[in-house]
Amino acid sequence: MKPGLLSSLLRTFVVQAAWNHERMIGVGVAHAMEPLLRDLPGGRGGEAYASALERAGQFFNAHPYLAGAAVGAVARAEHEGVAPEQVRRLRGALAGPLGSVGDKLVWAGALPVASGVGLTVAAAVSPTVGAVAFLVLYNLAHLALRTWSLTAGWRWGTSIARALSAPGVQWSMRVAGPLAGLAVGVAIPVVSAWLVEELHPGARLGVAIVAAAAVVVARWLAPAFGGVRFGIAVLVLTLVLGLVWR
Repeated sequence: MKPGLLSSLLRTFVVQAAWNHERMIGVGVAHAMEPLLRDLPGGRGGEAYASALERAGQFFNAHPYLAGAAVGAVARAEHEGVAPEQVRRLRGALAGPLGSVGDKLVWAGALPVASGVGLTVAAAVSPTVGAVAFLVLYNLAHLALRTWSLTAGWRWGTSIARALSAPGVQWSMRVAGPLAGLAVGVAIPVVSAWLVEELHPGARLGVAIVAAAAVVVARWLAPAFGGVRFGIAVLVLTLVLGLVWR
């Protein structure tokens, strides 16, 4: 294993710790990259090390779970003596793809899948087991992405685009959305039945009416109205009805 790779991997977990509007996660990326730059010519006190670290800390923004790809690729480029301007272009070119791939794999894939499974298990077994199932599934995907992105970045260097366009990555992005839809689609009726099983018939009818209204809103009024506004409207209506019927 490349010296410093494990330390760099651990540092990617705090890549957002120094987030700011000027550099986004640039400072965090430099912090994660630092162990991989220590054996540049001249060592930690050398000019190559200082220059590479300065470049690493400039503006950068991408999905935090895949930022390791930029960390590894840029560090490898520095070791190979790639011209500074090319290194800057590499960092700039990686930001968009890493953000897009990360959003599809995590926010539109792993998170809803783990949430759907966790909710289903909570309703079918127990809330505690459901919470554990969610945490295990989500963090397995999370840890796998962080580890893969850093190792792929270091392995491919300036050719990191080949790793992002690999069949496995492309297949994962294709199935992430449908799999998330399946998980959430299964969870909704299971959890709904679990939540209303102890309600009296009148309350169940009220829940059914609200659910039907949600479908109407989602179908004809979204995105102008939106799920958040609908949720607020339902909350306000619930409070008003509670005060009236109290």
